[in-house]
Amino acid sequence: QVQLVESGGGLVQAGGSLRLSCAAFGITLSDYPMMWWRQAPGKEREFVARLSQSGETRNFASYVKGRFTISRDNAKNTVYLQMNSLKPEDTAVYYCNADGSDSFPRRMDYWGKGTLVTVSA
Repeated sequence: QVQLVESGGGLVQAGGSLRLSCAAFGITLSDYPMMWWRQAPGKEREFVARLSQSGETRNFASYVKGRFTISRDNAKNTVYLQMNSLKPEDTAVYYCNADGSDSFPRRMDYWGKGTLVTVSA
């Protein structure tokens, strides 16, 4: 059974940092482009960051660029989202996504259940 399990969320003051982890079971993350998304209360899910399948290319949403980084540890089969200089507007449930629709060869998409990040002013 495939599972993506996020962890590392919590309550942090504005200006602080958190590192989210996404551990995979049943799939190999290096076979997929990996993405982080987030959904704030009352809002639609939005893109945060993407790491290419090769691990060579990173893309970030404009609202997190320069503050967040994405990385992957193949040995641990885990993807990370390092979040620095957090703002109250970063408050959301963060989801990791193995983007099978954009992998080579194409595979199934997988999503985690999310981890809550709350940033206090």
